[in-house]
Amino acid sequence: MDLKELLRQDVMIMDLKATTKEAAIDEMVNNYVKHGVVDDADLFRKDILKREAETSTGIGDGIAMPHARDKAVKKATVMFAKSKTGVDYDALDGQPVYLFFMIAAPDGADSLHLQALAALSALLINPQLVADLKKATTPEEVQNLFDEAEKQKEAKEKADQEKKQATSVNQPEEKGFIVAVSACPNGIAHTYMAEAALKEEAEKLGLGIRVETNGSEGVKNKLTAAEIKKADGVIIAADKKVDMGRFDGKKLLNRPVIDGINKPKELIEKIEAGNAPVYHADASEPSDSDEVESKSLWSRVYADLMNGISHMLPFVVGGGILMALSFLIEQSAGDKSTAFLFFNGIGNYAFQFLIPVLAAYIAVSMADLPALMPGFVAGYMASIATASVIKSDSPAGFIGGLIGGFIAGWIVIGLKKSFNWLPKSLDGLKPMIIYPVLGLLIVGAIMFFAVNPVFAKVNQIITNFLENMGTGNAVILGALLAAMMSIDMGGPFNKAAYAFAIGTFTTTHDGALMAAVMAGGMVPPLAIALATTFWKNKFTEQERQAGVSNYVLGAAFVTEGAIPFAAGDPLHVITSSIIGSAIAGGLTQFWHVNVPAPHGGIFVSPLSNHPGMFILAIVIGAVIAGVIYGIWKPALAKTSE
Repeated sequence: MDLKELLRQDVMIMDLKATTKEAAIDEMVNNYVKHGVVDDADLFRKDILKREAETSTGIGDGIAMPHARDKAVKKATVMFAKSKTGVDYDALDGQPVYLFFMIAAPDGADSLHLQALAALSALLINPQLVADLKKATTPEEVQNLFDEAEKQKEAKEKADQEKKQATSVNQPEEKGFIVAVSACPNGIAHTYMAEAALKEEAEKLGLGIRVETNGSEGVKNKLTAAEIKKADGVIIAADKKVDMGRFDGKKLLNRPVIDGINKPKELIEKIEAGNAPVYHADASEPSDSDEVESKSLWSRVYADLMNGISHMLPFVVGGGILMALSFLIEQSAGDKSTAFLFFNGIGNYAFQFLIPVLAAYIAVSMADLPALMPGFVAGYMASIATASVIKSDSPAGFIGGLIGGFIAGWIVIGLKKSFNWLPKSLDGLKPMIIYPVLGLLIVGAIMFFAVNPVFAKVNQIITNFLENMGTGNAVILGALLAAMMSIDMGGPFNKAAYAFAIGTFTTTHDGALMAAVMAGGMVPPLAIALATTFWKNKFTEQERQAGVSNYVLGAAFVTEGAIPFAAGDPLHVITSSIIGSAIAGGLTQFWHVNVPAPHGGIFVSPLSNHPGMFILAIVIGAVIAGVIYGIWKPALAKTSE
């Protein structure tokens, strides 16, 4: 694909009016909709903001590259936009952004599209091109500058190749050799910019380099074992997980992808000077704070927990809904009917995997595949009542399995460190014998003698409390969990409330708290939809269009539909949503509503014991939140001022 097809002149904005990050994104998204590049502004904006939440795409030097790859995009396109005054875009260097390249890639973008995007990204590390773009005044001039830069790049690559082929074996070799891996979550832009920056800097320093990219097309230029062995060191410029085991024993720097773009010289010089820690594949990541970007303890724990929950959710949703359908069948056909036994049996089979899968994938997130089996066993032991030195009618349950998953991860990490002294000739013993045997033995003993006895009792206390809880306490708990669903709309509070409801659901098969969290999660998007409908003068045309889609998202229990509004106006959106969600959740408990399905929103309401009351609780909460938001939100003119 020619870059001219990708960098279309007709969608360029030569005088961007926005002065804030959110306004700039809205202006560019609206322009894409206007030119038919995007057909769902709300979905595309949501994915753009999701990428910005991971790391700002304002990469420095006055450039930002917001990008998304989703089904709302009809044709791969890069929009060039230029601001004369600069936009406060939370750029990584803290400076205003003047040049924007909003990349829209279709969900099924083919290889040619992705190669063109990679080529365009690589050109932007050229400081002369960036300087000339800042002076450009017409779309034609922008197009010509990229054409010229591409020709110069191709000519240089050809000359370098000819020079390499003509080099005599008697001529001096390169001063050194480095290998690198570049990767970013979406793999569209930053991956290839880091690759280009590292290559360019290595050439200036007279060094050889090979860069493996982990982008939208998968792994390209994969490093060979011979190249890794020959290299003086390794640079990992990545914001997602890459294959690390092959770098065992090499000096290695592990940095965010943006450092590969902005600090290639610093990274290369540290490797060549030997100022990088040695990476050990059988141990945890190097902990030298000057060399490795480390996450906080809470961030690591949260990421590990979310890995377990995300792998568990398909079992929860599939099994839960089939079990709920079986209860409907039971009412008409009885509990001896084939249809009831079939649906209920399959649902129960899925549910038996919930706690083992949760524990296993928490452990895998912490210590990779060696922790999979100990994690599974820990979860299974937590899910049965007899796996304990103390006999109990109650298993350790969801909480015990969660604790077991973390214990399995920590044990395997400890084993990796403890046996790091073994010679390389015995490396094969570790994954085949040492980790599985000792991991199972230690984790099993801890679960049998400590975790299960303690958490079986805790689980029994919680179960008894929930079963004997008075209406007043139930209302308070339901309101609290529902409010948590609205605090961060998909973040830690939301997931904690949902996980607690799933835990009680798996233990008691009582969907009372599922009704509360589902109602709480449905209120924010529905409230926004109502506010944009009845207070139109307080919203832009684009916001009103997005508000309509929130009727569907809210009805389907997709809380994330409210995120773009919450990001732009957190005080009004989040506060009103918390109030409405708490009321809705409390009402479900006051009316003793039970929803035996863990997802589906209004579409699973027929499975409820009181479907009318369930819907009424949601409507009341959404109306209250929508009215508060609609009245409280400043009028559009005031917002602009």
